[in-house]
Amino acid sequence: MSASEDRPSTWTFLTHHARVLVEIARDPAVRLRDIADKIGITERAVQNIVSDLYEAGYLARERIGRRNRYSLNLDQHFRYPTEADLPIGLLIGILIGRDLPGTPGGLEPTPAGEQGTRSDVRNGPGET
Repeated sequence: MSASEDRPSTWTFLTHHARVLVEIARDPAVRLRDIADKIGITERAVQNIVSDLYEAGYLARERIGRRNRYSLNLDQHFRYPTEADLPIGLLIGILIGRDLPGTPGGLEPTPAGEQGTRSDVRNGPGET
């Protein structure tokens, strides 16, 4: 029996990029240090991921004093070709919807013609 057969595999279904998005969806004012602690990667790795997500249009940053507040573009589509027709709002809704009382289906993509970013993604379309 080899050493690799002795220990279980450590792969997961979600990438670190997805996990960072979920943490920001849960708390738009979250500190990057807290995200790093929560998902088990370095703060520098979280900084790089947030930069990637910002440059790709998945999130926006607003500076408030010494802190950042993030908003997600839930209408931005997945990058991989087989899911490129689906908005990330579907995944975020599934993953944070379970955290919200009375939210059976989580979030839906923003209807056409409405703003696609939200400071607090816990609200559904048109809600404040």
